[in-house]
Amino acid sequence: MPLSMVSDGEEFLVKKINGKEEVRRFLENLGFVAGAQVSLVSKISGNVIVQVKDSRIAISKEMAQKIIV
Repeated sequence: MPLSMVSDGEEFLVKKINGKEEVRRFLENLGFVAGAQVSLVSKISGNVIVQVKDSRIAISKEMAQKIIV
């Protein structure tokens, strides 16, 4: 299930990252790697704020759809 479809406050493990190589590398640099635990903090008009490790990261809806949890 894409990260953009989960509910606020839920924690998930990242299963895989879809998309082109440059998109996958960008998300991996932010901490979105297979096996990483992520938590959805909030959604604002489709965009999401995600807790990854000790950081909160805001990503677009399109990027969130590439992260499979």
